[in-house]
Amino acid sequence: MTYSGDVKVGGPADVHELTDLMISKVAVGPMNNNSYLLRCRATDEQLLIDAAAEPHTLLGLIGDSGIASVITTHRHQDHWGALREVVDATGARTYAGAYDAEGIPVPTDVPVADGDTIRVGRVELTARHLVGHTPGSIALVYDDPHGHAHVFTGDCLFPGGVGNTHDDPKAFASLIDDVETKLFGQLSDETWVYPGHGNDTTLGAERPHLAEWRERGW
Repeated sequence: MTYSGDVKVGGPADVHELTDLMISKVAVGPMNNNSYLLRCRATDEQLLIDAAAEPHTLLGLIGDSGIASVITTHRHQDHWGALREVVDATGARTYAGAYDAEGIPVPTDVPVADGDTIRVGRVELTARHLVGHTPGSIALVYDDPHGHAHVFTGDCLFPGGVGNTHDDPKAFASLIDDVETKLFGQLSDETWVYPGHGNDTTLGAERPHLAEWRERGW
C-alpha cells in the first residue's frame, strides 16, 4: 500500500516504509492530533513522537515490544495528554525542547537544544529549535541516507502556513524566520513534512508560498 498520511481519529494507522525506518502515523483525540511511531528496522527499537491523547490507541500501536523514548514537540496540552500513561506503561525516556520542558507536567529526562541528536536504534534524528508557536518547540529531521529528508514539525509548519502565533507579530516573525532558515534553507524540496495535525505535505509544495505567508502575517 502507498503511504498517503491521510488518517482519521478512530481509524487505522498509515505506515510509511523507508529503507531503515518505519513511520506509523495515527490520529487521536478531540483535536485530531497526529502521533508518530518510529521503528528502526535494524534493531526494532521504537520511539514515539507526541503522546497526544488516547493512551489505549497509542499503546496498541506500540505493541508488546514497547518504546525506548517519547518526544514531545511542544508544551501545548493536546500534544502530551497521554504522556503520563504511555511513560508509566513503557518506562520510556522523555525528551522535549529545553524551553518547553517546564510547561509539560511529566518530567523531561532529556532537555533538547537546537542541533541535538536523538537516536532510535541506528537511526538519528536532528532537533531544530523553532521559536514562536511556543518558546521551546522542536522539529525533528531524519536525513534518510537512501533518499530525501523527513521532518516532524509539531505545530510549527502545516500545509498552507506556519503554526498559530496568536496575532503576535514578534512571535510570527520569529517562527517564520526559524522555519525558513532551519527547514526550508537547509532541506530539499523533496523533504516530507509530518505535522502535528492534519495531512502531510512537502517543503517543495510549500516553498513557493513563503513570501505570501510573510505578507499576510500568519
